Amino acid sequence: MPKGTVSSANRRTDIISAAIEVFAEIGYYRATTAQVAERAAISQPYVYRFFTKESLLVETLEVSWQRILHAFQRVIDSSSPDQLELGFIRAYEEIMTSHRSEILLQMQAQTIQDAPIRNAMRHGMSQVQQLVRDAFEQAGIADAAARTSDFLARGMLCNVAMAMEMPELMKKR
Repeated sequence: MPKGTVSSANRRTDIISAAIEVFAEIGYYRATTAQVAERAAISQPYVYRFFTKESLLVETLEVSWQRILHAFQRVIDSSSPDQLELGFIRAYEEIMTSHRSEILLQMQAQTIQDAPIRNAMRHGMSQVQQLVRDAFEQAGIADAAARTSDFLARGMLCNVAMAMEMPELMKKR
């Protein structure tokens, strides 16, 4: 691969990483591509070489959903059926800790009505739902669809507890 191509690919990744942080910190609507460029230590026109602001948010969301899907797939590949759900929980907890900004970004994006962003959110959530439901079904878990729904709902509560810094929401009684 030519040197410029590698550099461009790395810069694209740098822009996405910077955008995740900026959007999560100050919100999509308040954030500017100039702030993303500054965080990535590049010029604003260079950001526009790759993205519009909207396409940048869509790309950051795709990155965050792929992280969850890959983590869950690793659980499926390495867990016994009786440890599957616990494995998913631990994998998600790790993502919440190590990639907090991505989760905050997803939470914000849930309220954005722009079609490309809404589609990215729907697609990501649908992929996670399908992966979990299929894994539960293959593991022989009774009522896999309801268990999947409960699992996803609990994950949303985890997101709220993390965002609001209220771990007591997650304590089992």
